[in-house]
Amino acid sequence: MIKIGLTGGIGTGKSTISSMFRDENFIVIDADMTAKEVLEKNPQILDRVKIEFGSGFFDWRGEFRRREFGNHIFKFPKQRKKYEGIIMPYIKNEIEKKVQKYEKQGEKVVIIDAPTLIENEMHEEVDYVVLVCADNKTQIQRVKQRDKLTQAETISRINAQMPLNEKKNYANIIIDNNGDLIDTQKQVYDLIDFIKTL
Repeated sequence: MIKIGLTGGIGTGKSTISSMFRDENFIVIDADMTAKEVLEKNPQILDRVKIEFGSGFFDWRGEFRRREFGNHIFKFPKQRKKYEGIIMPYIKNEIEKKVQKYEKQGEKVVIIDAPTLIENEMHEEVDYVVLVCADNKTQIQRVKQRDKLTQAETISRINAQMPLNEKKNYANIIIDNNGDLIDTQKQVYDLIDFIKTL
């Protein structure tokens, strides 16, 4: 089985590319969705979060306030690393289970869509790394519109991630998503043609 890691910075349009792969009937394992699944399956993760970060990120019913927590850890990189240290082993394990399941089903290719693929060394487990890029101005515009964040909040989130120029050092294939949808689709379809030759 060929494993392809799909990654990119916030606001680069990675989710759009991921949807294009799904539309072409590729199996896509979404790391963000997997994170939600492991939180539901493993209550001990949130128990650790409560101990490490306090009960302020839980409402009066004990429900996890994901958005508030996300905003907090993006402001404080050390806190984000601490959280990733708690949850990432569960995410990696779940992704590996899914890969094995699809391999047993005879799938030839699986796409692993993970925003922190490189930061969490998941790129070492895939055959190809596809990086979706956009310039800083485009990133800011997209994130502000999508997440209804202020300019300062948006820049803080972008700066909390590994710079795209650094991620390029790990990429086998780069998709430039600064242009219009037609241009992006052409790059993705060219990539799909390449994948079919593998």
